[in-house]
Amino acid sequence: MSSQPQSTLKSTSGWKAILKRAWPSIRILLSLALLWKATSGIDWHALLDSEIKMQPLWFLAALACMMLAFICGGYRWGMFMQAVGFPRRIRSYIGLYLAGGLVNQGLPSTLGGDSYRAISATHLTSSGTFTEEKELDEELHHSVDLDHATPKLRLSFAMVLLDRFVGLAGNNLLGGIGLILGGATLAVWGPDLGYAVISVMVLAGLLVAVGLVWTPTRNLLQKFLDRFQMTNVIPGIELAFTWPMNIAQAAFAICIHFLTILTLLFCLKAYGVDAPIEALMIGLPALSLLLMLPISISGWGLREATLSSVLALWGVNPSITVLASISYGAITVISVLPGAYFLLKRK
Repeated sequence: MSSQPQSTLKSTSGWKAILKRAWPSIRILLSLALLWKATSGIDWHALLDSEIKMQPLWFLAALACMMLAFICGGYRWGMFMQAVGFPRRIRSYIGLYLAGGLVNQGLPSTLGGDSYRAISATHLTSSGTFTEEKELDEELHHSVDLDHATPKLRLSFAMVLLDRFVGLAGNNLLGGIGLILGGATLAVWGPDLGYAVISVMVLAGLLVAVGLVWTPTRNLLQKFLDRFQMTNVIPGIELAFTWPMNIAQAAFAICIHFLTILTLLFCLKAYGVDAPIEALMIGLPALSLLLMLPISISGWGLREATLSSVLALWGVNPSITVLASISYGAITVISVLPGAYFLLKRK
């Protein structure tokens, strides 16, 4: 009687294991398919005959913007880590942030970039070295089970999640501003959607800020965190959401995402195209939301297909957009290359 359910359970778990092993290869194939789809419509002969006025100096400006965006992102994460008691090593956190970004670019790894920096940070010392390197290597080569993780590792993952959440808020706010400025090109209700997005984000921020100072909700949050042995998370949450730090965090997050928009803008300028800034303020934030779905490797293919479709609404040549998007991806990879030092530091 019980053999059938057991065999069904084994079969289900077997398929899950196969899918888990095959998923990285599937993502690569999806990225290649999307990239092929985005580039297949390009008439390369016509593009070359059009004598594109290349201006390589714009690529340097794009690289500077992207590197500054990563440095600012690492700085924000480092401030959250320091707030909850981790070593005061901002430079090391920036380095780990870059290393995590490099892992996210498709390096063969059993962990994502966020997991890499969260685990590595738990072994970071005040001198910038790593303790228990054997244990660190083992943790980095196995999947993370947070249910059985140490409180310190849970705390580190919580700060990575907090950093991502603040970044998502800045992304949405910037997208809302873009919709207000240029949403009418998409649809008559585009600007209204922008106002709605900003209103929801501001209201959510106010509710969280009030909840952190109102004793009943604060005590409820503390009990919830105590249950998961993450008592020390509160200082990080306060740094992110209490008044007036929440205003500064929102502005800083918007600035970081705006740097990535400038990166794409400068890539387009390098090919002699002046794209409307509001178009990029709509396209890139929307793309960032799409990239939360793990269907491609670091956005390759999905980025090119999405941006070429969106910017075409503003009259930007899709072929140029694809070239600029590929350049944007290449600049992203170059920007996180300094993170290789931290990846190799323990070897």
